[in-house]
Amino acid sequence: MYEEAPSAAVPGAVLWRAAARTGAVVLPDGCMDLLWADGRLLVAGPDTGPHPAGEVPGGAFAGIRLAPGTAPALIGVPAHALRDRRVELADLWPAGAVRRASGLVEGYVDGYGDARAGLEVLARTRAAATGAPDPLVAEVAARLRAGEAVAAIARAVGLGERQLHRRSLDAFGYGPRTLGRILRLRRALALARAGLPFAEVACVVGYADQAHLSREVRALAGTTLRAYVAGADGANSDTPPPSGSSTTA
Repeated sequence: MYEEAPSAAVPGAVLWRAAARTGAVVLPDGCMDLLWADGRLLVAGPDTGPHPAGEVPGGAFAGIRLAPGTAPALIGVPAHALRDRRVELADLWPAGAVRRASGLVEGYVDGYGDARAGLEVLARTRAAATGAPDPLVAEVAARLRAGEAVAAIARAVGLGERQLHRRSLDAFGYGPRTLGRILRLRRALALARAGLPFAEVACVVGYADQAHLSREVRALAGTTLRAYVAGADGANSDTPPPSGSSTTA
């Protein structure tokens, strides 16, 4: 079981919930998630490759998936420190802050049976306290999603490529080239799942050829495009816990 819906209170965020599922795989998407798992708050950092859904034990999960670059300010930790990790919030925040946050989410669980609402309020409250997200980060993510070259993006935002790389490590967890590869893969997977022939997917998304697309799917998703579309290897359109990062773009 998996459900998701856009957040009405946190721009660019998605609320989701899922039941535990063995054999499923979470694919990278450039996002970070704040999770509620059997009464615990955790953070899922940005992934560089596929992760097994069972990394975080639990029977039911809820989460808010935060758009690329927006989570570090809310959580108070640079994204690269959480790359490819699932971390208890208690390891990142003071004990009192974690108790208050857990109590807030628990109140929604007890009152409405839905931790997602509590996570949304928690994220909205943190966003109000930390201020508006860095517009440069949002512009970089948007340009990468559009397929622009890193050198061109650096010029457009007024940074050198090394400066852009450092800013990206803090915001996204990896450099802009890696984030661009991940976002391009997400577009490719969505088109392939929608039924577009693989050669056309490669052309539309901007790969050199179908072989290049196949290499990227193997490198970033740990499977083949054909297996992904068929739902094999756990890589299917449902989003498994623990990260909430959906396996379709």
